Amino acid sequence: MSIFADKNTRVVVQGITGKEGQFHARHCIDYGTKIVAGVTPGKAGQKMDKVPVFNTVKDAVDHTGANCSLIFVPPASAGDAIMEAADAGLDLVVVITEGIPVLDMMKVKNYLQHKSTRMIGPNCPGIITPGEVKIGIMPGPIHKPGGPIGVVSRSGTLTYEVVHQLSLQGIGQTTCVGIGGDPICGTSFIDCLKAFEEDPATQGAVMVGEIGGNAEEEASEFIAQNMTIPVVGFISGLTAPPGRRMGHAGAIISGSSGTAQAKIEALKANGVHVCEDLGTLGEFCSGVFT
Repeated sequence: MSIFADKNTRVVVQGITGKEGQFHARHCIDYGTKIVAGVTPGKAGQKMDKVPVFNTVKDAVDHTGANCSLIFVPPASAGDAIMEAADAGLDLVVVITEGIPVLDMMKVKNYLQHKSTRMIGPNCPGIITPGEVKIGIMPGPIHKPGGPIGVVSRSGTLTYEVVHQLSLQGIGQTTCVGIGGDPICGTSFIDCLKAFEEDPATQGAVMVGEIGGNAEEEASEFIAQNMTIPVVGFISGLTAPPGRRMGHAGAIISGSSGTAQAKIEALKANGVHVCEDLGTLGEFCSGVFT
């Protein structure tokens, strides 16, 4: 099984006629994803390869039955694109766009509270259920289908590293979710961990965190109180100096808050198996999960 997306997910790509939209839509299609429509205002009637393009998400949904959007819209317009997707009644919106203004995301976050749409991202690699569907920019071949491990991460590139190491150890994945590293995101660690716990096919989970904020500490408390499957944790940024932004907009520490060491201690205190050496994570997981 999987969480949030599977082989039946029907995807519309907002921004499909742009360079990035075309490139990644084609890779998703090659992986087997059902890309049923694209949206670019003013280009209705055109096609990206065999994929029909519509002016609005509602038109795309009405004509193709899409239930998920993959967004490559530029930062200045991405907030409106997310709200348009929610207005069209989509179940899932995956926002790849980086650099969306925080004020725009505050408006989006508030808007989605009154909708049934789940947002993954922004500034994320997306979601993949190996062997079934790829909705994002992650390299498909490194993933191993069949489970039994779920992966959730704030970092795109660290997700790829972790997945690659798992696959080399013969450990397949049920679903891998990159939730994004911005200060305001749609789907949290806890959302994903809860879904993994409830998924019969997922028998363990890997959570990849980083410095900044308190999402990992909150997740560790959730794990201790609610999860029966084993969880492996890794926190990047152990050597980051206080006050220095490292990569993601949300990856900034202030004083003792949000440090890697504090997060590691919280994870350990709540029963999470913590790997502190990224280079050995695959072997570490093999020891925990097998």
